[in-house]
This record gives sequence, C-alpha cells and structure tokens, in this order.
Amino acid sequence: MLAPELQLEMIRRGTVEILLEKELLRKLEKSCRENRPLIIKAGFDPTAPDIHLGHTVLIEKMRQFQELGHDVVFLIGDFTGMIGDPTGKSETRKPLTRDDVLRNAETYKEQVFKILDPAKTRIVFNSDWLEKMSVTELITLQAKLTVARMLEREDFKQRFQSQNPIGIHEFIYPLLQGYDSVALRADVELGGTDQRFNLLMGRELQKEYGQEQQIVLMMPLLEGLDGVKKMSKSLGNYVGISESPKEQYGKLLSITDELMLKYYELLSHISLDELNALKQGITDGSMHPKKAKEAFAMEIVERYWGRGAALRAKEEFDKVFREGGIPDDVPEVCVVWDEPEVWLPKLMKVAGMTPSTGEAMRLIRQGAVSVDGKRIDNPDARLPQGEFLIKAGKRKFTRIRPKS
Repeated sequence: MLAPELQLEMIRRGTVEILLEKELLRKLEKSCRENRPLIIKAGFDPTAPDIHLGHTVLIEKMRQFQELGHDVVFLIGDFTGMIGDPTGKSETRKPLTRDDVLRNAETYKEQVFKILDPAKTRIVFNSDWLEKMSVTELITLQAKLTVARMLEREDFKQRFQSQNPIGIHEFIYPLLQGYDSVALRADVELGGTDQRFNLLMGRELQKEYGQEQQIVLMMPLLEGLDGVKKMSKSLGNYVGISESPKEQYGKLLSITDELMLKYYELLSHISLDELNALKQGITDGSMHPKKAKEAFAMEIVERYWGRGAALRAKEEFDKVFREGGIPDDVPEVCVVWDEPEVWLPKLMKVAGMTPSTGEAMRLIRQGAVSVDGKRIDNPDARLPQGEFLIKAGKRKFTRIRPKS
C-alpha cells in the first residue's frame, strides 16, 4: 500500500468535503499498520436501467480506492429502491415494483464492471439484511431518531412548511440507508453532496450500535452537457455509458471549456501531475482547449468501447462536422403517407428523431433542422411524398423513404 499521506492526497482529488479528514488519515494509518483494507461503501438505488457519466463520479472514486488496495462494496439498494429516496423531492416518489428494481439492478451489475475491477468488487443487495429485520428490530431502529431531527432535512422542512405530504416510509429511508453502513461495518461511505443527511445518518447509527464511525466522503454533482443542471436522463443533458461511441464522442466535444476541466478532474484517469500540467497548458496557451477536449472524449469512448471504436468515432465526427459530410450509417425509415403532404414535426416524431412534435417544433424554431441540406425554420412546414434526408441538431441524420 502507498503511504497514508499519499493515499489521502489522491483521495482528495475532486472531493467537495471529507468528514472527517483527520479520522480518515487515522484509518489509513491503521490500515497500513495492520495490513487490513478499509471497507468502502457506495449505495445505488436501481431506479432506472441506465448509468450515465454523472453516476460514474462515485464509481470512479471507488475504482481509485480499489487501486489503493481497499475493499469496495457496490451496494444495490433493491429494498430501499422500492421506497424511493426522498432527497431533493418536493413530493412523495412513486414506488417501484420488485420486478422493476431487480431488472434495473441486473443492468447495473453489467455496467459497473466497465469501470470497477470485478475481482476486487463485492456487490451486495440491502434486501439481504433489511428484509430479515423483525418488527421489533425496525421499531428499535426508528427509536434512535426523532421527528425533530428528521425535519432538519431541508427538503422535509420545506414540504412540512408548505403542507405537502410526507409519508412515514420516507422518514424511514435515511434510517435504512444508515443501517446499511452498520450491516457492512463500513469505514468510508461515498455519496453526492445532496446525500449529506443520509450519509451522516450512517455515522450516527454506527455510534448507536457501538461501531467505529465511518468517514463521509462527498463528491460534487456533475453538471450535464448544458453546464447548468445536474446530469439527468430526463433533462436530456446526459452522456450514457451504454450510448454508442459516436454519440458519446460527439456529446463530449459539445461541452464548454470550463466544464471540460471539471469532467477531467472527476472522470479522467490521468494523474494529478498530468491534470495540473493540462490546466497550466490551457492557461498559458500551450494546450488548445479543443485538443484537450478531443483527448478526453477519446479516453471516455475507449474506456467503454475500446480503442478501435474511439478512433472510428473520431474519424466519423471529423468527416461529418469538419468536412461537411454525411455519416456512413444513416438510419432509414419507411413512412406511410396518409395525406398528400405531411407536417414536418409529425414526420420527425414518426421517424423516431424526436420524442414529440413539440420537441421537433422547438428544434425547427432554433434552426437546428434541415431537409436535404436546406435549413427549415418554419414549424408549420409540410413535405410532399418522397425521399428526404433530415438532419436534427448536430448529429442526428435520418433518411425518410415512402413505404410502398
């Protein structure tokens, strides 16, 4: 193992806060003395099937702990996922079914090993201990916290003051997440800054159960491609780790220079020295931001799809966006014309280019839609029966053919 001080320096990279750093250093020193790896825990409720780069901020930090020689526990909250984390919510979450949770959990297991070392990763489900709790044990757990303490949570406080309902089961969620740390005897728990209350609950409960308290390590929430809001599939500002190489590469080249440096710090595998040199190069002009962005996009695509796929994605991007070409793999959609002319937004929706006619109209108004190379800015535009090449946004092409 590396010296504790060097480990701590690496662990600090990208973190927002470590509670408490002095305690973490003591744990690292004890770990080295006793040759005992620390138990590093991070929990993920499988509320959706896909993992995007925002989720991987925590997973990349877990990978770093693995490389430092510690034991990583990837906790799938199959039990808590059926309750739903109330963090940041202004209303009660709709609960997931058991089938939903298990189906999503399976895809998580497949995706995380694109980052973590399978041989060094322990995947556990919190139903293994939470489902076995008796009513008496659950009441004993609930007795360890007061309603007043729960209402210190900002989201609960706001909902209470605005008279929005708070389910009793939502109060139980932080207790169950905290109890996960007791069950695993975690030394360190990772989470986003929005998880502060839940993460500290683990410390409190470990103390109540006579265990050494875990360290809480909080990572920033990754902004999406818009550079403003948290990366989210529902907002459309995400990069999914299962998306095609072409989509990943193109999306990552669209981010701002400022956001690129944050992505580098949180997601790149380059060393601290290399990261500092990159920042200095951009500051003094010896490194062009576009080159740095291309290198980052290549690194991410290569991580999830391999070197060959990354090179092909770059070649395709250069061909389409720098040379004004058309991709080799333009999808074709056959459409039945049920009238002499079809409203363009309807055609785009039918062809699967947009999820709705409203989204198609928005793109047209922004000047982001062209038909056979001609920009269309009228959302009322109609096309006669025929074959067309439609481009929406910077990267999406579709060839429309009439169905015979």
